[in-house]
Amino acid sequence: MNKTELIERIAQDADISKAAAEKAVNATIDTIKKTLKKGDSVALIGFGTFSVGKRAARTGRNPRTGEEIKIKAAKVPKFTAGKALKEALN
Repeated sequence: MNKTELIERIAQDADISKAAAEKAVNATIDTIKKTLKKGDSVALIGFGTFSVGKRAARTGRNPRTGEEIKIKAAKVPKFTAGKALKEALN
């Protein structure tokens, strides 16, 4: 399912217009991004938690040339599924 299909399904299930569903989805995604950028986490009980992890700097290798390259440290998004989501899948 892609974003467009998600918006259509939300509009159908919530009995709202596609425009309203798109606004809601975009606002949700933007809010999660802004919260993570501040270094905070977003916990949706029963669904999961979005958080920020840190990846240390490391040495990698260019697969084409075999040359060693330095990869900078980075902040990366993480998602941990909640218990209810895990149970819904099994």
